Amino acid sequence: MNMNEVKKRAADLGLSPRTRKKTDVIRTIQNAEGNPPCYATGRNDCDQSGCCWRDDCLPKSRPESDRGR
Repeated sequence: MNMNEVKKRAADLGLSPRTRKKTDVIRTIQNAEGNPPCYATGRNDCDQSGCCWRDDCLPKSRPESDRGR
């Protein structure tokens, strides 16, 4: 999600985050939605399969052919 989409989502929730960092805005949104503010904290064991930030948050896995190089 790009920053404009993140800001729109925040505005839709009635939030006006003071910070302009994407990570902080997303964590503010997560908090407002009653979710743990865990975006981009380095967790690899996320159990929030329905999280809309998941693809952007979790490290991408490398293809099998690139492993071990």
